[in-house]
Amino acid sequence: MEQKRQVFSVDLLERYAAKGRGVITCMAAGNDVIVLGTSKGWIIRHDFGVGDSYDIDLSAGRPGDQSIHRVFVDPGGSHCIATIVGPGGADTFYTHAKWTRPRLLSKLKGLIVNAVAWNRQLITEASTREVILGTDNGQLHEIAVDEKDKREKYIKFLFELKELPEAFTGLQMETANVINGTRYYVMAVTPTRLYSYTGIGSLESVFASYVDRTVHFTELPGDIANSELHFFINQRRAVYFAWLSGAGIYHGGLNFGAQHSSPDGDQNFVENKALLSYSRLGEGTEAVKPSSMAVSEFHFLLLIGNKVKVVNRISEQIVEELYFDQASDAASRGIIGLCSDASAGLFYAYDQNSIFQVSVNDEGRDMWKVYLDLKEYAAALANCRDALQKDQVYLVQAEAAFSAKDFLRAASFYAKINYVLSFEEISLKFISMGEQDALRTFLLRKLDNLAKDDTCQITMISTWITELYLDKINRVLLEDEGASEKGALEYQSIIKEFRAFLSDSKDVLDEATTMKLLKSYGRVDELVFFANLKEQHEIVVHHYIQQGESKKALQVLQKPNVPIDLQYKFAPDLIMLDAYETVESWMTTKDLNPRKLIPAMMRYSSEPHAKNETHEVIKYLEYSVHRLQNEDPGVHNLLLSLYAKQEDESSLLRFLQCKFGKGRSSGPEFFYDPKYALRLCLKEKRMRACVHIYSMMSMHEEAVALALQVDPELAMAEADKVEDDEELRKKLWLMVAKHVIEQEKGTKRENIRKAIAFLKETDGLLKIEDILPFFPDFALIDDFKEAICSSLEDYNEQIENLKQEMNDATHGADNIRNDISALAQRYAVIDRDEECGVCRKKILNVGRDYQMSWGYTSAGSMAPFYVFPCGHAFHAQCLITHVTGCTSQMQAEYILDLQKQLTLLSNEPRKDSSGGLSEEEPLTSMTPLEKIRSQLDDAIASECPFCGDLMIREISLPFILPEEADVAASWEIKPHNPGMQKSLSLPAY
Repeated sequence: MEQKRQVFSVDLLERYAAKGRGVITCMAAGNDVIVLGTSKGWIIRHDFGVGDSYDIDLSAGRPGDQSIHRVFVDPGGSHCIATIVGPGGADTFYTHAKWTRPRLLSKLKGLIVNAVAWNRQLITEASTREVILGTDNGQLHEIAVDEKDKREKYIKFLFELKELPEAFTGLQMETANVINGTRYYVMAVTPTRLYSYTGIGSLESVFASYVDRTVHFTELPGDIANSELHFFINQRRAVYFAWLSGAGIYHGGLNFGAQHSSPDGDQNFVENKALLSYSRLGEGTEAVKPSSMAVSEFHFLLLIGNKVKVVNRISEQIVEELYFDQASDAASRGIIGLCSDASAGLFYAYDQNSIFQVSVNDEGRDMWKVYLDLKEYAAALANCRDALQKDQVYLVQAEAAFSAKDFLRAASFYAKINYVLSFEEISLKFISMGEQDALRTFLLRKLDNLAKDDTCQITMISTWITELYLDKINRVLLEDEGASEKGALEYQSIIKEFRAFLSDSKDVLDEATTMKLLKSYGRVDELVFFANLKEQHEIVVHHYIQQGESKKALQVLQKPNVPIDLQYKFAPDLIMLDAYETVESWMTTKDLNPRKLIPAMMRYSSEPHAKNETHEVIKYLEYSVHRLQNEDPGVHNLLLSLYAKQEDESSLLRFLQCKFGKGRSSGPEFFYDPKYALRLCLKEKRMRACVHIYSMMSMHEEAVALALQVDPELAMAEADKVEDDEELRKKLWLMVAKHVIEQEKGTKRENIRKAIAFLKETDGLLKIEDILPFFPDFALIDDFKEAICSSLEDYNEQIENLKQEMNDATHGADNIRNDISALAQRYAVIDRDEECGVCRKKILNVGRDYQMSWGYTSAGSMAPFYVFPCGHAFHAQCLITHVTGCTSQMQAEYILDLQKQLTLLSNEPRKDSSGGLSEEEPLTSMTPLEKIRSQLDDAIASECPFCGDLMIREISLPFILPEEADVAASWEIKPHNPGMQKSLSLPAY
């Protein structure tokens, strides 16, 4: 099996890094930049990012031997602070990556700077922002430098240790933006103590506040000369700290958002503190203190002698030891120290001449095992890289819970396992222990973890869970025979949980299998619940009807996704169960066909009802007919039959009188069957309704005959309805008159008087002679004297009117005959110079072109012509040409056809005629030639073409007709040859 690669590895980066400027005394790194301090007062800057290197001599102008004490580089590698120590004391310099000469910080003269805290959140290449310096005499100073100014902006004194003056050996700073400003977190260490400072405002105000309050610190026994403080930085934010103290490595998490108040009133931002004793690092009983330290995400790198021991921060176990390939001249002193580059994620070690790079290779790969061994399961899961590792964590948790008989918790963990144990093995574990509830929990959790495409397994597990729920319900019922309150609560809880499961799993459960299970366990309510979920509405409605819960059944049927056929199927049962609610439901349901509800309505109507009870079927039918305007004959017939069975005939008559189809272009005015209605009304003895139906069917004689049996006034009204058949109307009135005369019981004279009064009601339709046959033969004529005389006077008046009309007709015929005779003698006077309106030639003097043409009789040298009452005159040929050119094509063809016929007939031998009629010759004795000529005259000379409609219609015609396009084109003005044109320049004004 291939051995795993080590997490940490060492490589030689630079063998002679000091470049002959002495030996290396200190080193700092940031952003692939390494700055070295040497024993001869030089700082050497190696920029591995760009492959550049340069030296700066800080000892220039200083007497004696000078050595760099400490050097500090910001995380971006741009800013550097170095302290040089010599016989003349200590000086601190600042230099920038772009500067060639360092800047002496004169205010710090004589002070040895041991520690620097950079503001990682705000520092930039151009500005350091706030920087805290810790000195050898226990003082803290603040400094800020802008690169463009080439000097420090300020140096401020912040704080001094007075209770126990010690050198500050390590400093770290974090900032956080809050509502009212910036909060600073500062941590500093001395050889024996760790101090914490925090506050809002500026650094100066934060440290000034500690004049009146106690500084929060942690003191550990023992002493160490090289005390160090390190923050592990992740995405420019500190995650945890580590203090190399005399007692051990004191470390803990950092939570700068926490607001936990410490006993002394400070904000304590340290969590999960721990101390790693040095005794765990030695191979014997004697504790060995590291000379230097660096921190990674999960490990401490501790320099002990010439090797680095890598200690896991969580398990506190040594996981690796790192050795260095030193040169022979530097091996005697060994490795001097460690430093880290948080930006690049690298670590460095150095001796007098060389630099070694310590690289990290996936240090978190086995952290899940570390956390698992410590039983920190959440952290173990967070550090797992694949599903197999997670399975091992879940397995340990599950086995622990199972051993502790916490089966429900074990089930939850077992359900998350996918590879280590099979589904069957886990299920058998719970079955062997008889833990049905835990098994159900395991299946439920397993169901949540399955992929959606595992449909077969999901369905099988869901069905198994259903059966386990049903078994649980039965066990609860059996255990709670005494009906205790606790048992009732448990029963309600498991029912609620089971129904929730059915709701969630309705799409994956097999419908037939699940319903069979529910039936076999006798869970009717849950069966109905599941049927409702699966939209098996028929089962649900049937159940509610059996339980007599009509409202619930109707609520189900009212759902939008319920098939409308279920309404018709359950209508008979529902209307018998609760007629009012059922009809109200029908009236609110859209797209319901009343015809399909007729069986249910007939079943309801067949039952006896109280007189004052609202008939629900009639109410629904009236709603369908009047509101929904239903036209189904069956619906109308049913409503009519229910009306006919009522004692009060008014509703029936109103229904018969309603014309539901009135106003429509086609179709009947009513939709019930009149023959069925008549038969039903006769059966139920609704005579007035029968009269109406007879009348509607145009059976007026039967209507009047039946009306006479009910009410004579009704018979008169029916007789008066006939308007278009005078003979039938008279016949009907005679039927009424006969009935009236025969029914009178008074004296003879009184009967005659009533009969005469009846005649007046007919508005003259009946005369006395019409009703005389209805009287007995022995009736005296004297009793009808007035009526007979009145009738005779009417006849005499009618005779006189007819005579007058005959005289008027004779006079009119004579006038017409005289007008016809006068037409033949009409004439017009024209001037001898009168011109034709078309050709502009004289009417009475023309050439022979127009003589004896087209069947016209010429008079001397004159051609045929027309003269109109308006004074316009036209040659016959000119008029024909003008009219055919202006009228429609069909009319023009008709005129030309008449002209052709006239020409053909004129060539045949004929009698000489002057064109007129003698007084003895009738109008109808015209010859064919004369008839055609008369038709031609009507076609062209019915009106003057210049004064009549023909001229008015010419307004809409274009000036240039399509056939005249060639003529119009000949009038176009075309340009001359461009070369022949001359330009005419106009004078400028």
